[in-house]
Amino acid sequence: MKPYNNDQAVHRPGPAKQDNKKHKTGRHRSKGVLEILKKGRSAQNLAKSKANHQLSRMERRHQAKILRKTKTENVLNEKRRSLNIPHLVAVIPLSNNVFVNEKLMEMINVLQNADVKLTTAVASEGYSHLWVEQFKQAFTFIRPDCSSVLGLLDTLKVVDTILFMVSAEGGFDQDVDLLMTCILAQGLPSTVVAITDLEKIPLKKQNEAKQCIQKDIENWLPDEKVSKIDTSTDILNVLRRISSQKKKSITFRDRRPHLLAEELAFIPSSDGNVGTMKVSGFLKGQTLSVNSLVHIPGWGDFQMEQIDLTSNDFIKSFSGKDVQTTVLETASPGLQEDLVCENIPDPMDAEQTWPTDEEMKEATSKNKRIIKRVPQGMSVYQSAWIPDEESDHDEENSESDEDSDDFYSIKDETSDNETKSMIDDHMETMSMTSIASEAPIEADKYDLQFDINEEEKILTKIKEAKADQMFPDEVDTPNDMPARIRFQKYRGLQSFRTSPWDVKENLPAEYARIFQFENFDRTRKRIFKNLENITGAMPDWYITVHVKNIPSKMFHSRDARNPIVLFGLMPHEHKMSILNVVLKRPSTVHFDEPIKSKSELIFQCGFRRFTAEPIFSQHTNGNKFKYERFFHQDSIVVATMFAPIVYPPSSVIAMKYCKDGSFQIIGNGNVLSVNPDRVIVKRTVLSGHPFKVHKHSAVVRFMFFNREDIDWFKPVELRTKYGRRGHIKEPLGTHGHMKCGFDGQVKSQDTVCLNLYKRVFPKWTYNQFYNVIK
Repeated sequence: MKPYNNDQAVHRPGPAKQDNKKHKTGRHRSKGVLEILKKGRSAQNLAKSKANHQLSRMERRHQAKILRKTKTENVLNEKRRSLNIPHLVAVIPLSNNVFVNEKLMEMINVLQNADVKLTTAVASEGYSHLWVEQFKQAFTFIRPDCSSVLGLLDTLKVVDTILFMVSAEGGFDQDVDLLMTCILAQGLPSTVVAITDLEKIPLKKQNEAKQCIQKDIENWLPDEKVSKIDTSTDILNVLRRISSQKKKSITFRDRRPHLLAEELAFIPSSDGNVGTMKVSGFLKGQTLSVNSLVHIPGWGDFQMEQIDLTSNDFIKSFSGKDVQTTVLETASPGLQEDLVCENIPDPMDAEQTWPTDEEMKEATSKNKRIIKRVPQGMSVYQSAWIPDEESDHDEENSESDEDSDDFYSIKDETSDNETKSMIDDHMETMSMTSIASEAPIEADKYDLQFDINEEEKILTKIKEAKADQMFPDEVDTPNDMPARIRFQKYRGLQSFRTSPWDVKENLPAEYARIFQFENFDRTRKRIFKNLENITGAMPDWYITVHVKNIPSKMFHSRDARNPIVLFGLMPHEHKMSILNVVLKRPSTVHFDEPIKSKSELIFQCGFRRFTAEPIFSQHTNGNKFKYERFFHQDSIVVATMFAPIVYPPSSVIAMKYCKDGSFQIIGNGNVLSVNPDRVIVKRTVLSGHPFKVHKHSAVVRFMFFNREDIDWFKPVELRTKYGRRGHIKEPLGTHGHMKCGFDGQVKSQDTVCLNLYKRVFPKWTYNQFYNVIK
């Protein structure tokens, strides 16, 4: 038998064998293979961007571990810091029959009878201090005056927790909606809701009463649970919850140094008009430098002389730590910020040469109108060679309100007599209306309770607001004066969104008094980044701030029921500029009266309170923003006004002062920007009606009433409410009929509109001193 030959058993592929594609292992390698190949080697591409680097699984785990560790250390450091200073608690009653002073004394007595180790004290400003040995925590209870809305808001700017007290027997007060809306709009810190007088209700109805209060409180605080404070156990549970719960951050407060005055002292100067006020309290927020400025709500901005580190008697009573009074910082005149808030404009800044004495006398003398008789068709340059004839008529006219625009006696194709007769007719009509409004009105006792003039003004506002909603920006063309004079400050735009508008064109004189940032966002980021580099008094220190140049009358006339709150200002926050804030109408408080643009409003803007008359505009994107005549109920607007610089984010509350002494909140929002270059454009729509329609052409009437006005506005584009666009071709006759061409068939029921635009500016109505607190 022959042995087996292996060479003969091997299969040899023939020419028709299928050749499959090889696997490209060199181009695609798994993550594990890449990790094996990368071990022990440095990165080949060192210039690779770090932002495009994809973290591996181990790197992601390590990064998450570091984040968890950092958060844990921050929470522990915050708890350790809270043990050194008292926890500020503002007690606010939401019922009429809850008396805070009696409730606090009752709580302390209940705890003392239950053998709970306590240390109590009363500050010079009336605050109640409480040290609970079981929690190793100090509490400071503040009792603000709830009848003063503005004073209450000032107190809540610096507290850590709000303790709302509700009586199970009396229920909620009728003014709770306004109070809670203001508190929520300003910025809500940590909250605790406690129910009292529950034992006065029958046992079977106690659970039902608690559930009713829980349901009502969820309208403002959806995640809050109601707690009882009748027994010592309930009180300890509430105090434990206050000390252990997470503190909510309020950005505008945490980014600025602030303190609540626990001790006040006033040292008058030699003249007695001003003096130095010593404010003592625990500093919170950021580091306070003596060379910066401080703000006291309702008082203004002030400078500091020095900052002292002092000891607190209450902290010393339970901790045994005593701090020697030392001077931390003294103001340096070369480094201290000044109180200059406005720029002093130079009226000769744009002059090229100094005027002569003859020019000065001519400028100060009375202006005289120059009348020239020139041949028809002569140009302005040719008319300069004609001898002048003097007239005793004055060229200046009184300036009316911005809404009704300005009237000027411009001699353009109309004689002086015609212009003068039109203005005289207008003035006679206004005087007859004013006389008719002052006529005596017979009224009974019920009518004596109301002001008939005020009722007529409100009715007029309501009618104007409804007309503005139904026909936005539409204005009737006057038939007693030329439209080219009535709307001489307006211009036409081909596109509201894309047409250019020079932001420095025809600025009012007030713009020379304000300050402007080259790049506001970049400056804001730089200031926030440099907060950690400030040297001075550190947070959680008990310090005494010497505030100089406080008016004596202001200090002695202050309301003792409202505490003094002090805020440190960031750089440039005392200087005037154009402030833009976003406002929306609150849903919980109903205020039916229309809010017209340029109405006087009270603004609670972060730590600052002032009055102003803002103008409203749309909150949209772009470089131009349409002016809004009214702040309607379901709208969001941007209010623009002259005000000191405030860095966002910062909450804003807009209120209106009523004649009965109360306040009505009409809007809330936040600071948008500080930008004087915001172009607010007022739109005026002139409407006409198609008289005859033929294909793409139509004869339009009632838009103008003379031939010259049609030629004047001929370059402006027309549009219809049904979406057609066109232009004026030619005037027909002398009574305002005009032939227009459109891009499609115009319907007879359509309305032809002509849009005119004019930039508007706010008035300088800022008032920083508003101490009338109701």
